[in-house]
Amino acid sequence: MAIRFFNTLSRCEEEFKPLDPSGRKVLLYCCGPTVYHFAHIGNFRTFVFEDLLRRHLEARGFEVTHVMNVTDVEDKIIRTVRETGEPLKELTRRYTAAFLEDLQILGCQIPTQMPRATDCVPDIIAFIQRLEAKGIAYRAADGSVYFSIEKFPAYGRLSRLDRNQLKPGARVSQDEHARESYGDFALWKAYTEKDGGVAWDSPWGRGRPGWHIECSCMSMKHLGETLDLHCGGEDLVFPHHEDEIAQSEAATGKPFVRCWLHSAHLLVNGQKMSKSLGNFFTVRDLLARGYSGREIRYALFSAHYRLPLNFTEDELKAVRQTLNRLDAWVDRLRKAAGDAPVPKAGQGTLADGFLNALDADLNISGALGQLFETVRVTHRSMDEGKMGKDEAANWLAQWLLVERTLGLPAVGEAKIPAEVEALARERLEARKNKNWKRSDELRDAIKAAGWVVQDAPGGCKLIRG
Repeated sequence: MAIRFFNTLSRCEEEFKPLDPSGRKVLLYCCGPTVYHFAHIGNFRTFVFEDLLRRHLEARGFEVTHVMNVTDVEDKIIRTVRETGEPLKELTRRYTAAFLEDLQILGCQIPTQMPRATDCVPDIIAFIQRLEAKGIAYRAADGSVYFSIEKFPAYGRLSRLDRNQLKPGARVSQDEHARESYGDFALWKAYTEKDGGVAWDSPWGRGRPGWHIECSCMSMKHLGETLDLHCGGEDLVFPHHEDEIAQSEAATGKPFVRCWLHSAHLLVNGQKMSKSLGNFFTVRDLLARGYSGREIRYALFSAHYRLPLNFTEDELKAVRQTLNRLDAWVDRLRKAAGDAPVPKAGQGTLADGFLNALDADLNISGALGQLFETVRVTHRSMDEGKMGKDEAANWLAQWLLVERTLGLPAVGEAKIPAEVEALARERLEARKNKNWKRSDELRDAIKAAGWVVQDAPGGCKLIRG
């Protein structure tokens, strides 16, 4: 079955065929974090979707080169440097490290390359000079350099923009009035006192790169002039991705990206995230509330990437029960398989149905539906004593393929806190002494810590509650 993706540029599903003549190598670029603070779960909704995309392509046998930029010079970063007094490199390195930690907590693979904008300033300057030589970029009186959208007639096709409706708004800063046209965007920003020590020498004077040019330069430096896939949140369609297309194609004369994929917004309790509403969460906030990276990841990919996702704590609690159900199923399969060897490549209805669903524009609902139908059918088979060791081992192999594609940590890896284990041991002792009241108190204490006791002959099992 061919893989199909919804291309934002064409507004329809298209069969995916990479540029690589062998048809196996994929060039994937994802807009990365702006590192002035911890990324929030809305950001990670996009990063988890991109990781699922990469994992599915790899499950289908593609070799993916995944490039994600790190924006470490930008207006918000400079403002934070000015307000905190922390040097730019120290601030951005600290939040880049935090971002990588959060990626790993959520089970995301680290991109093949993660170029930093500040390491690419000479390349960015050369790129702007290329546009200037073509007469598409111009220098303003203050030393800034702008891209002229009048020189690029195709401007606006990604976002379906009516260029006639472009007009200045109340928030246009004074230094932007040097532009020839309102729609023109900055490739190089001339130095101002607000920039402090953040500036580089250039042919146009001291200044710094514009945000949009950073991505064009870094993506083409590492992946070439035409990319197979470019991903990001839907908020980046305009102006960021629109501007990337304009400057990239104006420079090369070639199509910049063959297929654009954009994820929809994440809502929290039905509302846009806002610190004033108290619904603004980072991964670390949710970990502090007792949720695991595994649970957060599942909640973030559980809705189709092009549909808005309403993120609630009730949903996280439901996810915990779902994952407990999966864990119990896998544990039962392992016992049924006994000493039978697990095949390296599982084949059958689960693997086929799951991957076929994801082939259809990452249809996660269909893929998970196939998984849980398999759970139901195989439980019934085990209940009826109809499943042999080899069959159970094959179901396990198919599950391992599903698990790798979903990016969930291996079943049973959740670490039980020492204090919870101590409570469980004390409860076993209370039950041995028939102190049922104390046993119930300890069970409640374990539940309050986020774990559930499952009693069994001769002991008990702790699972996430």
